Amino acid sequence: MAKRKGKTYLSVLILVLIVILIFFISRLSIFEKNPPQILMPDVVYTDLKKPILVHVKDDESSIKNVQIILHKDDNTSAMVIADEKISNLKDIALQVALPKFGYKENVKSFVLEVIAKDSSFWNFFSGNEARKQIAVLVDNTAPKINIISNSYQIEQGGAGAVVFKADDANLDKVYIETNKGRIFKATPYVKEGYYAALIAWDARDEEFRAFVIATDKVGNISKERIRYYFVNRKYRVSNINLTDKFLDGKIENLANQYAPKDNNLNRYEKFKFVNETLRNSNEELIHEITSKVPEEKIDNFDLNLFLPLKNGMKVADFADHRYYSYNGQFVSDSYHMGLDLASVAQAPIISNNAGKVVFAAENGIYGLNLIVYHGFGVYSLYGHCSSKNVDLDEMINKQSIIGKTGTSGLALGDHLHFGVLVQGVETRPEQWQDKKWIENNIYNVLNDGKKIILGKN
Repeated sequence: MAKRKGKTYLSVLILVLIVILIFFISRLSIFEKNPPQILMPDVVYTDLKKPILVHVKDDESSIKNVQIILHKDDNTSAMVIADEKISNLKDIALQVALPKFGYKENVKSFVLEVIAKDSSFWNFFSGNEARKQIAVLVDNTAPKINIISNSYQIEQGGAGAVVFKADDANLDKVYIETNKGRIFKATPYVKEGYYAALIAWDARDEEFRAFVIATDKVGNISKERIRYYFVNRKYRVSNINLTDKFLDGKIENLANQYAPKDNNLNRYEKFKFVNETLRNSNEELIHEITSKVPEEKIDNFDLNLFLPLKNGMKVADFADHRYYSYNGQFVSDSYHMGLDLASVAQAPIISNNAGKVVFAAENGIYGLNLIVYHGFGVYSLYGHCSSKNVDLDEMINKQSIIGKTGTSGLALGDHLHFGVLVQGVETRPEQWQDKKWIENNIYNVLNDGKKIILGKN
């Protein structure tokens, strides 16, 4: 009897030990229970020419096998198009080519089934399995673009408008691109499928071309040139001799304020730093701020003329190309990308248009710098202010006094540096002070486009 009890206790102990052993073994990483991840969207698009990317990942075990099965949309047949044995990889991307019968049979959709197994010892050493079905939509037709209306001409340093339609069942991106690679956002206009944009020709570029670009989710692309009449413009070129007073005054102060403290710049290096390095960083900030078009859709757009100074007189030109010399030797050059206006000292600055303050702070050579957004990618800029009456993100009404003129930044006398930017590009302020120009180049284009869109033309 004692022997039988001893055998029973021993059997129970062995069983318990086996259970404990199985438990601890199951906790080992080789017995992990998580299936691989099939990192693919539920729907992919193809033109049947480019392979489809199949991405599988397993953070714990390595991937052992990936099988890909292609089903016709009507489920009448299935075809194994890939069966890859994988060795010691936790992350794999397979380029899968689709069979040619899609061309012949004009098939518009497939179902791609991906089956991935890992090398875990779970499931009696067979590993974990993941399955995913992906809808594959075939599209080998590029979007259609129809330009409805656009400005008759665009001037070097100026702006223009365009209204167009882009049509595609799988439309992905719509934008405008220039021959210099600059991108302008096209904003949905009035009805679905229609777009409008203001674009600008940088005054520093001698040539300009603009194209409407539309792409679909497959990558098919259409490109349509906007037929502007191009007007080149000669801007002023100035030769300026630097004086000791200027170098030892404004330049010295700005260099001391903004230049790195651990270098010893001579007076000419300080000027180059201010005129080139500092200017470039200030303008990069301006361009970044003014490149945004937050509207998801527009129906109307109108502006008052920009007349920021009462009785203001022009004292410096837009796009003036300035060459600086000292004692007859060339030192540096720069472009003056705004209009300088002056009246009396600390004159009130008027924002003729309502908008949102998107910048109100010191900005290097621009001194106290105010930027207001007026919609549809149009920004007004005010530099060298002595004081401000507005704060960042403040909404202002038209005819608001936003600050006072001054000598902050790289300004010798009290004046206002005034600019109008379209999607990050400086444009001739004089155009935005000309009622006839705005009507012909902006309003008429938008209104004509709207009439056509609404069927009222």
